[in-house]
Amino acid sequence: MNHTADIVRTILTWIGLAAIAIWLMVRAFKKSDDRPQLIFKWAITAPVLCFFVFSAMPDVAQGGLAAIVGLIKAILSGVALAIIWRRSIAMMVANPIGSLYDGGTQQIEPKPLYSAAQTHRKRGRYPEAITEIRAQLEKFPNDFDGQFMLAEVQAENMNDLPGAETTIQRLCNQPDHPPRSIAYAFNSLADWHLKLAQDREAARQDLEKIIGLFPDSEVSALASQRIAHLAQTEHLLAPHDRRKIAVTPGVEDIGLLMADRHPKAPEIDPVKQAAEYVAHLAEHPLDTEAREKLAVIYADHFGRLEMAADQLEQLIAHPGQPAKRVVHWLNLLADLQLKHAASYETVRATLQRIVELFPNHAAANTAASRIAHLKLELKGKEKSQDVKLGSYEQDIGLKGGSTHQL
Repeated sequence: MNHTADIVRTILTWIGLAAIAIWLMVRAFKKSDDRPQLIFKWAITAPVLCFFVFSAMPDVAQGGLAAIVGLIKAILSGVALAIIWRRSIAMMVANPIGSLYDGGTQQIEPKPLYSAAQTHRKRGRYPEAITEIRAQLEKFPNDFDGQFMLAEVQAENMNDLPGAETTIQRLCNQPDHPPRSIAYAFNSLADWHLKLAQDREAARQDLEKIIGLFPDSEVSALASQRIAHLAQTEHLLAPHDRRKIAVTPGVEDIGLLMADRHPKAPEIDPVKQAAEYVAHLAEHPLDTEAREKLAVIYADHFGRLEMAADQLEQLIAHPGQPAKRVVHWLNLLADLQLKHAASYETVRATLQRIVELFPNHAAANTAASRIAHLKLELKGKEKSQDVKLGSYEQDIGLKGGSTHQL
């Protein structure tokens, strides 16, 4: 039984050694700069190792005079292996030290160099800059930075907006560019259409391409938001073409006026503002800023907390919104619920959604801490409301008395 176990152990040991040897050979073959020479060394090494294993080792195991002969054979085998692999052994020792000074033998990934193009551009030599960029793009045709720099020079320096548009389109049609890079390119093209050509429609089409390429994504949501806030055409005209606005003189000696006679800012009619937001959202339903403001007006002016919650829930449920914005809207909903006397369970459920939706986000810890102190926050709101109500009732009584006296 013990003999069988020894045989199995020996076989497993040889298999393990063979596996390690094969792995080392494959690794060395992949990294070798001279593979034919490496194969030649292996061919010479194989018989030397066989001589050592099958001739020298058995002699050493016999003992006596045979052991001396076996030791000589082992020394000769070692000398032969040292002669064959001396350079490789020396490189193994020297490379770690030499790498501190020459960077080692690791291959550096080739990258395009645009320093010459940037120098030409800074000195106003734009055709030369374009030539340098195109020379690099011949070697790296899918490089994003080079293609975008080319479009920048064409649009901003050469006033060649059609050429820049062609460059951006070609860039965005290439595979493997991340969505954020594509969105950045189309947003820049929209900026050029607005700034250089005052073309609001072309800018809108550029942004719509982002929505078409990446629907229900964060870049799509940001593009939709920007479309909703594109400036009107008259705001994009050159300064000398804009309509002049007459400015009326202000109040003189405002510092000498009584406080009640100071000019006041015009009050904004929340009813009119809400109607404007509703009309705007009918045309641009993805405008998150307008919908958020409408929710606040519904709650604070009309006292319709359920309508405010409906507007915020639409924002929260829309796909592609970044976590930061969703957390903001849930916190805003909790604030409105607290302000308008919602129950503890309602406010707690709103804050708990932050914890459940974003358990690994810092906002989850903040929401959990707020939940822990929520009852104290509610009591503070109740006391504040009680004080305000009492003051209001006293004022009513005073007004009534004075009216009776008149």
